[in-house]
Amino acid sequence: MFITDSQLLSYQRCPRKAFLDIHGDFRQQEFPSDFLLKLIRDSLEFKSSIISNYNYQIPDYPNGNLIAGVKATESLMAVGVDVIYKGVLMTQQSAIKLPPQNSIQSDNFLSIDFVSYPDLLIKQPGYSSFGDWLYIPTDIKLSKRPKLGYQIVAAFHAQILAIIQKSWPKTAWLILQKKGLYKVNLEQRIQQMQEIISELTVMLQNSLEPEVFISRQKCNLCTWYSSCHTVAKSQKHLCLLPGVTSNRYAILKRLNLTTLESLSKANPDDLKIYPEFADGVGIQVVKQAKSVWENKIILRNEKFTGKLESQVLQIINYQLTKLVDSPVELYFDIEAQPRINLDYLHGVLVVDKRYNTEKFYFHLAENPLDEELIWHQFLDLVWKYPIAPIYHFCEYEIQTVKKLAKLYKTPTYQWKPLLKRFVDLHQVVTKTITLPIESYALKNIARWLGFEWRNPKANGAQSICWYEEWLETGDRSLLDAIVIYNEDDCYATYYIKKWLSKFLEEQLKKK
Repeated sequence: MFITDSQLLSYQRCPRKAFLDIHGDFRQQEFPSDFLLKLIRDSLEFKSSIISNYNYQIPDYPNGNLIAGVKATESLMAVGVDVIYKGVLMTQQSAIKLPPQNSIQSDNFLSIDFVSYPDLLIKQPGYSSFGDWLYIPTDIKLSKRPKLGYQIVAAFHAQILAIIQKSWPKTAWLILQKKGLYKVNLEQRIQQMQEIISELTVMLQNSLEPEVFISRQKCNLCTWYSSCHTVAKSQKHLCLLPGVTSNRYAILKRLNLTTLESLSKANPDDLKIYPEFADGVGIQVVKQAKSVWENKIILRNEKFTGKLESQVLQIINYQLTKLVDSPVELYFDIEAQPRINLDYLHGVLVVDKRYNTEKFYFHLAENPLDEELIWHQFLDLVWKYPIAPIYHFCEYEIQTVKKLAKLYKTPTYQWKPLLKRFVDLHQVVTKTITLPIESYALKNIARWLGFEWRNPKANGAQSICWYEEWLETGDRSLLDAIVIYNEDDCYATYYIKKWLSKFLEEQLKKK
């Protein structure tokens, strides 16, 4: 049985993925998305830029021949090469004791081969089986911070090296995108690594399929996402409820609240004693379960009796003041590339009710150097309608206006008054209603209401890929795809605003 560094990293991110990569049905696995492929390319480019600073040697062996790779790496280590790139390390006939099965004590041991591929092996003064030198493992990561998973893998490299060179490395290093060199505390990480290795081995050896748990931020790029989502959907798994994190789910399991029905009927007071469900989170999670279980909209501050009390009416009235019909309304959406801190498109839908017109304007930086130009074009447009509300979805647009104003030293009078005109529809939705949906993202809400994007596969990550491909190829069809996607985002925001305004007004009439 083999345990590799990539399996170890994968297990820490998601045990289920590590399991499926070995035991899963690969017919259910999707091709990597364009954005995932882009991240892989970016990582390789960053690695190449770092490697170019070293005078290194690469082990010479037939592609795919693991044993030959190990021998070639150890040969370079034996002659004291200063830097080894793409080395292969393996310890054979390692063994761990398996836990007893079915409460019966067992002395069974499982033979394992540990295999790791550190980016660099760097020669340092010291003593090893090779001579008066030893090697330090170094990994290069396109990351802003030294994630625990990377440190655990570095400890894995170090343990295998210690066996091969019969001397522990003094440390292990990570080379990060912004922090540069980061020293891994091996004394702190070795025991953690060994415990994780033991868990991973038992899972793989016994084919123990982990429970599905969809975590949107972690899972969206995974090639097993659709497969896992289908399983979660069929089980009506609580991970699909907004607000149910892995930590909160662990508590719900202890309380035997593992189904939509049981959670929807739970007493929120039984949850609020836990810090994870404090500050009204427990009430909202129960209400979210009720909304999904009964497939109905629930007012956010409505009591469980279903009665509309004065506090609820006050909240509805207040939020409706943000949604009043204006002669002209603006709907604003930005496309950005966070990695290079670039906002490359400002889209604005102008709804002029005086003339019954809807017109979409876009300001696009065909070159990243045009960011300042399109910022001023945006300002010129919104000041043509000096009292029109500016609707957007989530906080990014406000944050970006503040950032660009500071970056380009924009006079206060040109941008600060805009802040009072911004209306965050995401905030209005989440403060007033609970919807039977999996997420309160723009697409989830708009699609639940019946709105559809012209390109069903378009999203923010895909827009970034299109923009970078445009910069490389000059293919204008890519810019057209970005503009269409952004226009649909603006219309989706408009769609939500119209529906929400009508819905809340109807609730007031029912009082």
